[in-house]
Amino acid sequence: MKPLSKRIAMLPALLALVTAASHAADKLPVIELRIGEHKVSAEVAATEPARTLGLMHRKQPLAADAGMLFVFTAPGFHGMWMRNTYIPLSVAFIDERGVVLNIADMMPLTTDSHTAAGFALYALEMNQGWFAARGIRAGAKVLGLEAAAKPK
Repeated sequence: MKPLSKRIAMLPALLALVTAASHAADKLPVIELRIGEHKVSAEVAATEPARTLGLMHRKQPLAADAGMLFVFTAPGFHGMWMRNTYIPLSVAFIDERGVVLNIADMMPLTTDSHTAAGFALYALEMNQGWFAARGIRAGAKVLGLEAAAKPK
């Protein structure tokens, strides 16, 4: 039997292994979307816990053409906020046909509500200014949404 001090010394390594496995299990599926000629690699938040967590607590900006797609359970005037979110983001609210309803810029660590201008089934968060820099505005069509997991 190993001495207690050796077992205790092994605890940090075991904890790190369990934590890494836990984070690997939490990885969201990623799909490719297209808006005009622009490709987006989007993490899909289709469950209540994933939608609630969103991009909270992340400190680094997203990769250049990466974002997070929120898939809601039903179309509605959904709202987004930036509580515990450290990176500036822009959000596009998208209807069930894949048409962008409106886009809003959101400031980090605020609780201001940014709401869909119509019945949105999706919201796509990207680094702030991503849509504007590419000339994407309301009325643009988002392709590839059918690959997103169905909401739970």
